[in-house]
Amino acid sequence: MKQKFSVTGMTCSACSAAVNRAVAKLSGVISVNVNLLSNNMTVDYDDNILSYEEIIQAVANAGYQADIYDNKTQVTNRSSSNKIDELSEMKKRIIISFIFFIPVMYISMGHMLHMPNLPFLDGYNNSISYAFFLFLLTIPVVFVNRKYYIVGFSSLFRGHPNMDSLVAIGSFAAVLYGIFAIFRIGHGLALGDHALVNLYRNDLYFESAVTILTLITFGKYLEALSKKKTSSSIEKLLDLTPKKALVERDNKEILIPIEDIVIGDTVVIKPGESIAVDGIVISGSSSIDQSAITGESIPVEKNTGDNVIAATINKTGSMKVKALKVGSDTTISQIISLVEEAANSKAPISKLADKVSGIFVPIVICISLLSTIYWLLNGQSLEFALSMGISVLVISCPCALGLATPVAVMAGTGKGAENGILIKSAEALETAYKLNAIVLDKTGTITEGKIKVSSIYPICIEENKVLKIAASLEKYSEHPIGKAVYNKALEKGVSLYDVEDFQSFTGGGIKGNVENVTYYCGKEEFVKGYGIDIYKYVDKDNVNMADSPVFICNSSELLGIIYLSDFIKETSISAVKALKSLGLDIYMLTGDNETVAKSIAEKAGITNYKSNLMPQDKESFIKELQEKGKITAMVGDGINDAPALARSNLGIAIGAGTDIAIQSADIVLVRNNLEDVVSAIILSDKTIKNIKMNLFWAFFYNIIGIPVAAGVFYNIFHGLKLNPMIAAAAMSFSSVFVVLNALRLRNITISNKKGDMIMKKLMNVEGMSCNHCKMTVEKVLNAIDGVSAVSVDLNNKTVEVSLSESSCECGCSINDKLMNAVNEAGFNAVSIKDI
Repeated sequence: MKQKFSVTGMTCSACSAAVNRAVAKLSGVISVNVNLLSNNMTVDYDDNILSYEEIIQAVANAGYQADIYDNKTQVTNRSSSNKIDELSEMKKRIIISFIFFIPVMYISMGHMLHMPNLPFLDGYNNSISYAFFLFLLTIPVVFVNRKYYIVGFSSLFRGHPNMDSLVAIGSFAAVLYGIFAIFRIGHGLALGDHALVNLYRNDLYFESAVTILTLITFGKYLEALSKKKTSSSIEKLLDLTPKKALVERDNKEILIPIEDIVIGDTVVIKPGESIAVDGIVISGSSSIDQSAITGESIPVEKNTGDNVIAATINKTGSMKVKALKVGSDTTISQIISLVEEAANSKAPISKLADKVSGIFVPIVICISLLSTIYWLLNGQSLEFALSMGISVLVISCPCALGLATPVAVMAGTGKGAENGILIKSAEALETAYKLNAIVLDKTGTITEGKIKVSSIYPICIEENKVLKIAASLEKYSEHPIGKAVYNKALEKGVSLYDVEDFQSFTGGGIKGNVENVTYYCGKEEFVKGYGIDIYKYVDKDNVNMADSPVFICNSSELLGIIYLSDFIKETSISAVKALKSLGLDIYMLTGDNETVAKSIAEKAGITNYKSNLMPQDKESFIKELQEKGKITAMVGDGINDAPALARSNLGIAIGAGTDIAIQSADIVLVRNNLEDVVSAIILSDKTIKNIKMNLFWAFFYNIIGIPVAAGVFYNIFHGLKLNPMIAAAAMSFSSVFVVLNALRLRNITISNKKGDMIMKKLMNVEGMSCNHCKMTVEKVLNAIDGVSAVSVDLNNKTVEVSLSESSCECGCSINDKLMNAVNEAGFNAVSIKDI
């Protein structure tokens, strides 16, 4: 059977791995998936062999707490209070740690900077007070961070040491050595042995323990903050559906909680309301905003017999909907499940330090023990042998090892933030440079996500009059297309007619009387219903269905066509070219129809695309790519992209998108610029190389120092051994080196462009007469390297071209290239100039 458990106490991938191992080894367990983001675990097990109590006990033995997952409670609360309590507890640990960290560092290191020491701790006679005072300051830091010892030693004893094990053993060795030194100082004072007292006064190393625990806890807190933001995306998905709905029962309308709705109920949907169920319209009609689910930029008209989806928004009319799917069976609930499942299926990317710690820690312990035993057997005193063994542990203290990854990640993410790239975790950095496939959402990612008038095609009257008639009618419409036409008229300063007898027909169009003439404005089927044969006035091949056409006519003839479209961003074309240059496969996914998808894909230079997709389809497509061995990144901005963002190896959200898309993603592009995807990949590559270099040097100092600390060269080089002062210097130097090396990332260049300047040129082109001509000109110009955007004005016979300055060797050559491309396409490029 499959059982879901809630797990508390996990803070990192090592924790989730420890829980996974503890449960996986139980007899009767078929599979186990631990989700660090939502703090839960799904276990498939044979309940004839194993009970859920034994699973809970196994988690407890690993140092964590587990309980049966209460689905109803989790749906409403999602363990929000647990996350807040966890962050609050960690924040207290940081505050307490820093309160004691500062005086410890001042007292132990201040004299190196010639800073005055406290009188009662200064000098030979106060040595025992000095040592014991540092010990007292260390105790609170060790106590509040005791979790490292519980988890670290527990993992160590189970044969799976991790970073917590390194932190625990390193800091514990430093404290243990400090306690030993206190006793030696006391012994030296009793004997009056100045040399012994001075030796161990400098051999305390309480500051090493405090530094390790404080800095590592601070890094864990930052990780926990990122984790909280990521997991909150599921809570926001839940907020899309209303908490209550108006249901018709016994000929009465009653307001009930959505969990009380049953299949077959009639749900009343009023304008502006969010739909609570998946169902079918049984009466009424309206325009439904489905962008949250399908990504469609234009609301979809729904009439009797059409299906509607939960969490979509009713824009205009009232409807009655028969509930077909409720609760966990609705589309939005399945999207939530997909997000959770995709997160569960992700194997946590182990840090390089974690990968080697399983070997490094046991080896260090063995060397320490062997060193102690060896010197005892060779006639040395217990004190000498013990000092050798403890020196090995001190030199292996993972201070630089603990800094190697977080400092580089901090520098790398800081550099990204300067360039408008927000990277949430080291895992995201580690994944980005391995990518070989990029999947792009269309609406709001490649395109601007806003409907605008792209062109006006007059037939029987002049262009401005076509716009004036249409805008006068659309002024009274609430439809996004109507608003776009009306806004275009305002933009051009067109004065509007007074309209009488205005009527709106949901899913078709509008009509009204202007100066005693009835005008119609709407879809092809709508105007055909009034006896207007569109293709009597215009060739069918010249009607561009990719740019949503609105037909304007009177009772006898077609007056003109207004085209509306979601414009492609200027940077999308150059970004696609740059991604291709990195050897990546590019795919475009959209919920829009095939005609629109094909048009946008061609303009962007993308050959692989899929249309008419639901969120589940996008997530399935990502999964298919992964099964083929592709390491994928999904770039999106909508709620409908959340499952695909979670399923992909790397989720990248456009900054202007929804909060849910942003929270589900690993990287957020603040500037809404697809070129920043390329910059993120370059930054990832350089940061990971920096981390590997840091880890190499962190281990290099330990590898060099450990043999000396163990006394390998003691007899060969006449008493050469590593005293604690040298060990401390090596540790400090390795840490400083790692930090300085990581800071180099602040000065790197991550832009993929040779030049950031965008130049614009205006061409006068003769021979363009229809929308087909417009598309042809756009296609040939977009194919030229460096061209990022093309805008054709059929009325003025001009073409505006945007391109990067670095794309041309000189103004003359690029001008010739642009004009030749237009001429070869069958048009006449008369002139070109810079604008």
